[in-house]
Amino acid sequence: MLRVGSKAACLACRNLVSTNMGVRFRVPLQKLHPLSRAIHHRYSGNTNPQRPPHRTAARYFTSMSRLPMRPPKPPPGSGGRGHQQQRNFWVVRLASRLLKLRYILLGSAVGGGYTAKKTYDEWKDMLPDFSEYNWVIPDFVWELSEQIDLDKLAKALPEMEELAKLLPDLDKIGENFTFLKSLLSSETPGDPPLKATDSSTAATQEGSDKQYKKSSDKERLDQLQEELLRTQLKYQRMLERLEKENKELRKVVLQKDDKGIHRRKVKKSLIDLYSEVLDILSDYDANYNTQDHLPRVVVVGDQSAGKTSVLEMIAQARIFPRGSGEMMTRSPVKVTLSEGPHHVAMFKDSGREFDLTKEEDLAALRHEIELRMRKSVKEGQTVSCETISLSVKGPGIQRMVLVDLPGVISTVTAGMAADTKETIFSISKAYMQNPNAIILCIQDGSVDAERSIVTDLVSQMDPHGKRTIFVLTKVDLAEKNLASPNRIQQIVEGKLFPMKALGYFAVVTGKGSSGESIDSIKDYEEEFFQNSRLLRDGMLKAHQVTTKNLSLAVSDCFWKMVRESVEQQADVFKASRFNLETEWKNNYPRLRELDRNELFEKAKNEILDEVISLSQVTPQHWEAILQKKLWERVSTHVIENIYLPAAQTTDSGTFNTTVDIKLKQWTDKQLPHKALEVAWETLQEEFARFMAEYKGKDQDDIFDKLKEAVKDDSIKRHKWNERAMDSLRVIQHNALEDRSITDKPQWDAAIQFMEETLQSRLKDTESVIGDMVGPGWRQRWLNWMNRTPDQHIRNETKNELERLLKLHDEHTAYLANDEVTTVRKNLEGRGVEVDPVLIKDTWHQLYRRHFLQKALSHCSLCKRGFYYYQRHFVDSELECNDVVLFWRIQRMLVITANTLRQQLTNTEVRRLEKNVKEVLDDFGEDVEKKTHLITGRRVQLAEDLKKVREIQEKLEAFIEALHKEK
Repeated sequence: MLRVGSKAACLACRNLVSTNMGVRFRVPLQKLHPLSRAIHHRYSGNTNPQRPPHRTAARYFTSMSRLPMRPPKPPPGSGGRGHQQQRNFWVVRLASRLLKLRYILLGSAVGGGYTAKKTYDEWKDMLPDFSEYNWVIPDFVWELSEQIDLDKLAKALPEMEELAKLLPDLDKIGENFTFLKSLLSSETPGDPPLKATDSSTAATQEGSDKQYKKSSDKERLDQLQEELLRTQLKYQRMLERLEKENKELRKVVLQKDDKGIHRRKVKKSLIDLYSEVLDILSDYDANYNTQDHLPRVVVVGDQSAGKTSVLEMIAQARIFPRGSGEMMTRSPVKVTLSEGPHHVAMFKDSGREFDLTKEEDLAALRHEIELRMRKSVKEGQTVSCETISLSVKGPGIQRMVLVDLPGVISTVTAGMAADTKETIFSISKAYMQNPNAIILCIQDGSVDAERSIVTDLVSQMDPHGKRTIFVLTKVDLAEKNLASPNRIQQIVEGKLFPMKALGYFAVVTGKGSSGESIDSIKDYEEEFFQNSRLLRDGMLKAHQVTTKNLSLAVSDCFWKMVRESVEQQADVFKASRFNLETEWKNNYPRLRELDRNELFEKAKNEILDEVISLSQVTPQHWEAILQKKLWERVSTHVIENIYLPAAQTTDSGTFNTTVDIKLKQWTDKQLPHKALEVAWETLQEEFARFMAEYKGKDQDDIFDKLKEAVKDDSIKRHKWNERAMDSLRVIQHNALEDRSITDKPQWDAAIQFMEETLQSRLKDTESVIGDMVGPGWRQRWLNWMNRTPDQHIRNETKNELERLLKLHDEHTAYLANDEVTTVRKNLEGRGVEVDPVLIKDTWHQLYRRHFLQKALSHCSLCKRGFYYYQRHFVDSELECNDVVLFWRIQRMLVITANTLRQQLTNTEVRRLEKNVKEVLDDFGEDVEKKTHLITGRRVQLAEDLKKVREIQEKLEAFIEALHKEK
């Protein structure tokens, strides 16, 4: 007995239809096995030369080998033999049909179940991760469930018809059973004869069958590829719809969170915690070998390669300024992307939120970014290394931190600084040399690959491509312009450029118009790739296209790098903190760790205390200082321009008239200004004196530079109240008009004041004469000093003029021309050549000394002249008009000092204190000023300690939140 489907059965069947020695055998149908009869009925009328009966029969037996059929027993030798065989035939046919139906159903069930399970798993993977909102659920899950319209949610789910469309066609699944189906459906009663073919016909049919199979396999492969593409696009649309619904639901959740449904304190998101750490590190000057190796996505590319456009597509908003061909990115821009209920943007140092759904806010944001870039660029430069920190939040945005760098250029054009190219390279290298930075290399697909500059730079920084993601932009233009699309395939497969990368992506970021919206660009990108033969011909894979897939890949890579490196970086900062704390304990064991801001506040309080001390100065001290300084300022004018000209007159009337006129002129023009200058200088000196006294009282010398700067700047800002000048002028004029000395003490005080003034002037005059004539004989002998030739001439001239004064004791202040000639001839007679100008100059000093000596003698006589002055007696020897003049001057000084003291204590001290506070406030807001004025290793060490501690604490908080999210 041969088992159905066995090799022996197949050979037996083949022998039945083959020829032997050219003789064709005919076997009665009733004598054949029932299964053989079925084959005979199926293929007896076969006329297709390409499908030989023996091959089809073999295929039939092979496919039927799985059917549990048993050949019928031989019929007994009864008379109903033919009828029994016919009945057995129908039993077999019925069994085969039942078995066909069962296996078709079984195969369909298995295939459909597998497809349904796969579809369920894909839908499950597409659903967003709500684990980070687990803390929200306990507080308002019931309230939220009441508010969500379940009918609307049910309508949003796909209908059964759509689900049925997603399932593969049952005919496709049962494609392997096509032959069985055709076999059973074509069975008809009858007994057509079997035809045999010769060996040459069989060989021809075998070759044709191979060619047919090859062509049919290719067509089938093309059909499967098109079907796969349609299925992917169908799933993509389904995914986008589900994401849209998910975005709305997340927006509802976040809005409820903002309105305070839950009572707990809102915690910062994971990406916000990480961004804060990066912001601190950007401001931290790592002087203690602490480098910033935390991950971030660094966006680099050639100028106008589409870096900014890719970043805008990821951020889902046109947030950056745009230009046609010119450099727009002039400084690094750090963009922190996170999810939120509203699509908004905000700068790190500003509280304003820009609504990215409104065009006016988008324009304002772009303008603000451009202003900040231009402000960060120093004069004479084109780009800046200062980082602009920006955060963007919105529904469905992938969480990551990106840094957009200035585009790499090959040539410096007009208007750029000479070192622009090198500066851009150094900035790019500084960010890319971070071993944990993810390099997003942007390459323009519309230009020749050989013109790329950034690829060589990236390959230098990451030669193995372990942290590089390559992005080919403007693929639509590349497909249109390139003669060989295979070049795009070489690029995205990493075979064209020498650089290596983790992944390769192809994107389209618009049609080149600056007015395009993000949604229109997305639609255009999706439509392009649906119709692109790059994807249809298999040159690009579905996961390598669209900015959406790029965003997901970059986000996954970013968080993977963060999880792998953040704890190692936290350990580095922990070690740095230990080193800094050890250095502080060894060098400053008794001092608190005050950073620059805390030291500034301490210095500010000390300076304000010193300013307040000015109000504690006694009136007597103010008036004494003012009176002394005012007289020092005006004494020369009083002696030279008022007293000496008036004293050389012949009578007292002329003396008083001259004095009154000159005093009036002096009061109207010079005296009030001089008085205010003296008061202002006195206030400055007292302020500086108090600050110096506080410095000596165990004050910290680290504040000296700051206090000096505050003092100078406050004095520059202080403006004296000019309205007080008019009233001061009237007071001074009235004081000088008074000539009545009421008592003897005032008279004696005036004489003492006059004597001190004249003696001081006489001393100065003697010093001038001594410098003119040189050392005397005692100094020459004792100190071994000699006179110069000029001093010898001066000395001879002095001796000659002194003889003239002895002869004419009442001589006037000026020499006559004949007297000058006489003195010169007398000196020439002794062999001394002298110039007339030298004679007059020497005479001026000698007469001045002679006059002062006589005035001092007259001042001694006037000590007893108060009685005559009070009685108005006229005595030529006791006419003390000069004493009255000095009394008037002295009284004016006293009254002026009192007036200035009142103005100081009542007005100017308070105004100075206000100026000091303003200066301190301005210095407090100026970081560069504080850094310049408060310096030293102690300050820098405290600053480093503060920064490292803050970074370590925030990193630990971030790591804790990261573990919770896991």
